[in-house]
Amino acid sequence: MIQEITGNRNISFLSAGFSGIPHMRYYYIFLFIAYFISFLGNSCLMFVIITDRNLHTPKYIAVFNLSLTDICESTAVIPQLLYAFLFGNHLISYGLCISSMLFVSVQSLTLTILSLDRLVAICLPLMYHVTVTHRSMLVMIGVSWTLALMQTITAAVFMTRLSFCRASVIIMFPVFCIIFSYTCIAVTLFRITTPQDRQGATKTCAAHLILVAVFYIPIYLTYVFQVFVSMNTTIIILSLITALSQMLNPIIYTFMTEEFMAFVKRLVKKRIMFSSKIPTVFQL
Repeated sequence: MIQEITGNRNISFLSAGFSGIPHMRYYYIFLFIAYFISFLGNSCLMFVIITDRNLHTPKYIAVFNLSLTDICESTAVIPQLLYAFLFGNHLISYGLCISSMLFVSVQSLTLTILSLDRLVAICLPLMYHVTVTHRSMLVMIGVSWTLALMQTITAAVFMTRLSFCRASVIIMFPVFCIIFSYTCIAVTLFRITTPQDRQGATKTCAAHLILVAVFYIPIYLTYVFQVFVSMNTTIIILSLITALSQMLNPIIYTFMTEEFMAFVKRLVKKRIMFSSKIPTVFQL
């Protein structure tokens, strides 16, 4: 994806992606639509979490943070790709790459926090409301931003002193914490004898598992098989991950969680009650 660097201290990257692929304008149109849906969906998700008191829980503080970083990360990447397509300027600023790195790190750590939330909820249900509080969740989110910022600053300092001559892969360790959490959850689920309880516990993890799968699996498969695929294929897969993961987040948390479905039902009920009162008012 990165072809060269213009100046080692005043760094900017030259994107060399999508060369020789026909009809790429349709892919850029898809990226714009995905970005628009992601921005609108995550904004609505954040608005609902703020306005609905029933969602003022530790879990949805983390979901709010995930939506915020989704908006920031997609805004840092996709508009630049669209700008490169429209105006032919393929230079990507160093600051834009660093900010994207920050938001991706926070996303990864937030997914880890959500996995720990589900771990306590299923494996230690009696301790959940004591352990996972608003304060503890805010502390974990604050720590995740601090760690991501420290990692990004450290990487930025060292990258300005390095010569970029080969591709490099950054391994994200939070995925191992997520795997450990869901291994413990799986062991606990096998110990549950009642099918209804097992189904209910599995349902609470489904939304988060889908987000983790969409976020991590394509990345790791891309890097494992990068020897066998072309550069264009790698770039398309990684940009699709950026677009689709942010777009799916509000959709998954809206239609796969009971809290949001309850909010939608209350909203529809209020709308029906309001519309039924309008003819009465006009008759008076």
